[in-house]
Amino acid sequence: MKSLPVGEFKAQFSEVLEIIEQGGSVGVLYGKNRKPIAKLVPMNENGAIKKEKRKLGLLKGKVKYIFSDDFKMTEEELINLK
Repeated sequence: MKSLPVGEFKAQFSEVLEIIEQGGSVGVLYGKNRKPIAKLVPMNENGAIKKEKRKLGLLKGKVKYIFSDDFKMTEEELINLK
């Protein structure tokens, strides 16, 4: 994903639309710290936003979790969470 500060975004708006039309996405950065504030993504024919595919196992081997001794939840309770 390409990200642009607001000034560059405005100056390159036609190019940004071409990127989105081709299926890409563009982030908008704002302020002195260039904080990401928006992401433009393509829409499908019905007007719905196209979802990006998520990578499964992205953090495998990179994170560690520990359950507290007083944590109590059955597998059934976990599966039925919404």
